[in-house]
Amino acid sequence: MQRRTLLQGAAAAIALPSAWAQPAWPTGPVRVVVGFPPGGGTDALARVVGAKLTVMWNQQVIVETKAGAAGLIAAEYTAQQPGDGSVLLMAHINSHALGPALQGSKLRYNAETDFTPLCLVGVTPNLLIANPNVPNKSVAEVVARCKAEPGKVAFASAGQGSAQHLALEMFKVQAKVDAIHVPYKGSGPALTDLMGGQVQYSFETMTSATPHVKSGKVVAIAQTRLKRAKGHPTVPTMQEQGFEGFEATTWYGLVAPKGLPAAIADKINRDVNTVLAMPDVLEKMDTYGAEDGGGTREKFAQFILSEQVKWARVVKDGNVKVDS
Repeated sequence: MQRRTLLQGAAAAIALPSAWAQPAWPTGPVRVVVGFPPGGGTDALARVVGAKLTVMWNQQVIVETKAGAAGLIAAEYTAQQPGDGSVLLMAHINSHALGPALQGSKLRYNAETDFTPLCLVGVTPNLLIANPNVPNKSVAEVVARCKAEPGKVAFASAGQGSAQHLALEMFKVQAKVDAIHVPYKGSGPALTDLMGGQVQYSFETMTSATPHVKSGKVVAIAQTRLKRAKGHPTVPTMQEQGFEGFEATTWYGLVAPKGLPAAIADKINRDVNTVLAMPDVLEKMDTYGAEDGGGTREKFAQFILSEQVKWARVVKDGNVKVDS
């Protein structure tokens, strides 16, 4: 009887799921690196998702800011971290599409091979916003002002090579105008100066601009996807205001340093998809204009590649240069 019990116990041990042979994850705090200062869209979405994952994982998910170079410093830092899931990056159009298009071989990481894509968090339009005191509050009026004052109307951005910068360059080409590009170290300080009147306009991310639009501190003139975002149904698109095919989005998604085990990558993907489906998270995402998040790891990887191709073409066709 004792021998049978021992044999049954041995058989049960052999049949245990493979998870028993793998360490539990996470076993400690998880850092989500953000490449922009607090107050911007990347920071806001990282905190929304991070707060939910903290509860799900019973471990602190800490949002860590490493601002500078329009998000490239954070990506370079994360690429050098161990691929064990302890450090993730809230990747961004800047770090994984615009940076590679603008910097090429000068970039100190490879956006394709140095990371494991985990999950797309959201795609947002940019909002063309203005200081409330400017008299020009339609796209046609902004174009007219730029033509009347060539090289004098100031547009803020989150940095050279940022999504806001590239949206401005697209606007300048299509409108055939000259304007001043004023780069900042993130959306937070750019918005501060816009609200203070030091600059007049910005193609700001909808995520970071929305609270200030709602409070009346800035005025929304247009949005830059072909369809209106659910969170801003009354703001017309650039296309509706005469700029056919004008689409300049900002997107956010979680990636890990290369080498992350597939089992951990799959768990993060499942859990982030669960978070993005929560009603209160959906409500926040709609408010920020962040749509179309979620999906498989493979879908996110393909999306990143398509964005790299698109913006490489824009940079080449527009002959866009940034300081190294």
